[in-house]
Amino acid sequence: MTGREQITQFLKRKWQKELEYSLQKELWCFTANRIAVTFRYEWHDKSEQWYRSYGNELWEFAENGLMQRRIASINDQPIKSTERLLTKRQSA
Repeated sequence: MTGREQITQFLKRKWQKELEYSLQKELWCFTANRIAVTFRYEWHDKSEQWYRSYGNELWEFAENGLMQRRIASINDQPIKSTERLLTKRQSA
């Protein structure tokens, strides 16, 4: 993706698919303009199939504060609704 408009369109499609999204992130480390996190989030699609997505992200920021580089490794695992670990309340 290149440019804010492509990123915005990607996120709109993602959030139309990933319903009732609950997210938990944990900071691993940071420097002046870089952050590393591990994360997990849970969501369901329109058919009510739940998923747990998890992985790691590396972010690098430009001097103007905007993200200039992102590297992510994300895995999606189908789960039953009874296997959920996160709720909106926990992820807030």
